[in-house]
Amino acid sequence: MSRWWCYFGTCLLILQLCESASLRCSTTTAFGKSYIDCDNPIYCRGELLKTMQLAELFNDSKTFVDLFQLHDPEVTLSNFDTMMSETGNNPDRARLEKFLEDNFSQESELDDWNPPDWQPNPVAFMRIRDQKFRKWAQDLNVIWKQLMRKMKPEVAEHPKRHSLIYLNNPFVVPGGRFRESYYWDTYWAMTGMLLSEMNDTVRGILENFYSLVERFGFIPNGSRVYYLMRSQPPFLMLMTQKYLEFTEDIGFLGRHIGTLEKEFNFWLRERTTELEVCGKTYKLARYAVRSVGPRPESYREDYRLGKTVKGDRLDGFYNDIKAAAESGWDFSSRWFDGTNEDLVGNLSTIRTETVIPVELNALLEKNARLLAEFHLRLNNPVKAAHYATIAQDFQEAIDNVLWNEEEHMWLDYDTVKKVSKTKFYPTNLTPLYTRSYDRSRAKDLARWSVAHLEKFKILDFMGGTPASTENTGEQWDYPNAWPPLQSILVLGLHGTGWEPATSVAKTLATRWLRANLAGFTEYNEMFEKYDAISPGRFGGGGEYNVQAGFGWTNGVVMEFLDLYSDTITSEDSQVTTETTVER
Repeated sequence: MSRWWCYFGTCLLILQLCESASLRCSTTTAFGKSYIDCDNPIYCRGELLKTMQLAELFNDSKTFVDLFQLHDPEVTLSNFDTMMSETGNNPDRARLEKFLEDNFSQESELDDWNPPDWQPNPVAFMRIRDQKFRKWAQDLNVIWKQLMRKMKPEVAEHPKRHSLIYLNNPFVVPGGRFRESYYWDTYWAMTGMLLSEMNDTVRGILENFYSLVERFGFIPNGSRVYYLMRSQPPFLMLMTQKYLEFTEDIGFLGRHIGTLEKEFNFWLRERTTELEVCGKTYKLARYAVRSVGPRPESYREDYRLGKTVKGDRLDGFYNDIKAAAESGWDFSSRWFDGTNEDLVGNLSTIRTETVIPVELNALLEKNARLLAEFHLRLNNPVKAAHYATIAQDFQEAIDNVLWNEEEHMWLDYDTVKKVSKTKFYPTNLTPLYTRSYDRSRAKDLARWSVAHLEKFKILDFMGGTPASTENTGEQWDYPNAWPPLQSILVLGLHGTGWEPATSVAKTLATRWLRANLAGFTEYNEMFEKYDAISPGRFGGGGEYNVQAGFGWTNGVVMEFLDLYSDTITSEDSQVTTETTVER
């Protein structure tokens, strides 16, 4: 099989020697190494962290590492050593609570921030024809003011006393227990804020992310030092593209193009591996972390689960746990090592690093393509050609390793078993979302994608598309439906331009909007995840209770309402005659 692939007017013939590489061809794998880590002796590792977290002073392990110190770290550590010495290294709960009181504070390091560019009636909302949906969008618009934060000056004045990484500009928090800036969450929140005409606020948020890249070489999972061993799915390029769509600020792009390259090169350098399929070597990306010990913010949970890990797998287990957190899917059967199709596995069998994920490689192909487009806009043809070549390489790897001809679908690839993982995950369809495919195949891909959804009975769910069809009790599994996955699925299907995918996209978006509205009406909250079975009900499972807020949920709702503003209705029988605002 062969096909033409075109970039910026240059067409190359790509020979696809193996129609189903994952099933018919032998493979070999060469993994790279990553040693980015946090060595903070209070918030990341060491006896103080271990002692305080295993003492269960708080129901949520994240609470302790989010406290700030009343003294410089040297004093805190000295006071801890004194306490341990006086108690024979066995302090009771009362003594630990006294140490906590004398050395840490639970006061907020953040101020609420009212964005000056907030608008009560954005034009995009006036285009929403359904009056109930329009009113809801206006209600959600108010929530942006509730989710904006700015760091207090003392975080910058005494950075070593805080786990927070100082950010110059105000930022959006997801909501609930998440009181810092998060990487991939922000993309969908940012999309909603741009539709809400908050361009200046979004520019400041982007500048925060660029500053993190300049300081650390990448964007950590969240703006805490204990996240410095891992990132999250690479959406910075897409954030920049989205901002440019609304502002056409080419000067802004020119000032930050080097930073965008720096972040992209982090993923190439630290998160790619070589995989030989059918005698050809491909470079693909996977989530991978090299770090010592449990996750600081979930220390107790990881430590106890680590006690069940057999053999010499403990270090690998901790790294795979962190790699799953880097994926954003913490946690899911997607990363478990089941022995066959019938045995799913559990969290103790996690093997994240051995999985080549569809969405990560599609995102990086899109990243490279955007860098090429950005450099063309900045009149840098040599660099544009360089990144176009990298995009071609990723595309070829997606076509030959992740595309499964038998299933007619992109599938995660298991580098140990050397087979595709033939399970359903919404991210299987990410190449539609990133448009990492030959446009001449759009009609076939549209048809096959709908068939994939039908095979797993995904169109039966009225509360949203679940993260998987496996009911493991983990929060990124059935029956939980997550906003970003709905966005990837709906926009990907819609973008093919072909039936039946475009109709299915609208159906899925309509169901999601109606379910979210039902939940908002009942609870007066927007949740981070929902129950695919019970429309509007919040999701469950995982390490913590469901959180309300919620940045990316609001953003996806606004994204869908804007996409289908003229035709989508909150009720099947609703008829409205109000004239829409011209686009």
